[in-house]
Amino acid sequence: MMTMLKSALKLAAMAVVAFALSGIEAPRAGAEELAKNLFGNEKLPAALPAKSYGFYSKGCFSGGVAIPTDGPTWQAMRLSRNRRWGHPALVSVIERLSRDAAEKDGWPGLLIGDLSQPRGGPMLTGHASHQIGLDADIWLTPMPRRTLTAQEREDISAVSVIKKKGLTVDEKIWTPEHLRLLRRAASYPEVERILVHPGIKKKLCDTVKGDRFWLRKIRPFWGHDYHFHLRIGCQPGSTGCKEQAATAPGDGCDESLAWWFTDEPWRPNQNPDAPKARDVMKMSALPKECRMVLDAPSPESEMAATFKGGGGSNTSITAVIDQADTIVPKTPAEAIGANAYLPADGVAVPLPEQRPQE
Repeated sequence: MMTMLKSALKLAAMAVVAFALSGIEAPRAGAEELAKNLFGNEKLPAALPAKSYGFYSKGCFSGGVAIPTDGPTWQAMRLSRNRRWGHPALVSVIERLSRDAAEKDGWPGLLIGDLSQPRGGPMLTGHASHQIGLDADIWLTPMPRRTLTAQEREDISAVSVIKKKGLTVDEKIWTPEHLRLLRRAASYPEVERILVHPGIKKKLCDTVKGDRFWLRKIRPFWGHDYHFHLRIGCQPGSTGCKEQAATAPGDGCDESLAWWFTDEPWRPNQNPDAPKARDVMKMSALPKECRMVLDAPSPESEMAATFKGGGGSNTSITAVIDQADTIVPKTPAEAIGANAYLPADGVAVPLPEQRPQE
């Protein structure tokens, strides 16, 4: 028996030496995959009740639905990204905004950019926020009268409303309909913040007459010159969702806005090669419920996960995903704004202590 044990130990030792000499690195104890890889590769949502977990820039969500690629008053863009998912409350707000703006404000329809990945979480590229299904990017370019092809949705760029190499709006592009669209979005109680380029905020401050209370929701932030970022609050039932800080009193047309027109906010990043939060974030940094979200089954079918609230056409999600291998955008990826605000127990806004990561 002792001889057999010695032989077994000898063979095991030889196997360890051989493995080491092979050049193959053994798995390190405690090695943990990046959260962005896990969430970024999910194609469908978690078939669980709709709930958001964590904060806008560090979390996930379940029960997500996809906004249909086309509706009477909207079209979804950049389909290959598979980022048209959100909490049902967010998708409902977007569809309502598209209808109200078309019927009452002269805006022909919304071009919808990124919402979230199917189960949220940090993205493979872009966006620090958009992680819990409560954020959406809406283009400031009005929807054309015809239905765009899948290829056009990849290639067409939104038009900036800010002057080239400037900080104020281009009066040749900006219209009263832009103002009415933003006012309409801010009028909804579900909407807590709308992020825009500082030049857009200044234009609103200079021109809005009468009721200005809604301007407090319009917050200046880097980028956001060709789209606005719409954010709703934590929804009922999402007990694990972390609220953001309340907006400051007043309309925001004060020294906090003036700061954006000094040199300080626009100084070059002194460390542009520093890793972004999404590139180092591991599962241990996310709420524990996010593991449950990852492990949950998907809906029974692609169509079952498409929002049914607004009568849009339900393009196959599988078809959308398949396009990712064949569509190559001709223009650079959209400039994505970072999450704008810290949790309620964080630093006050709107004066960041340092330039946020994109």
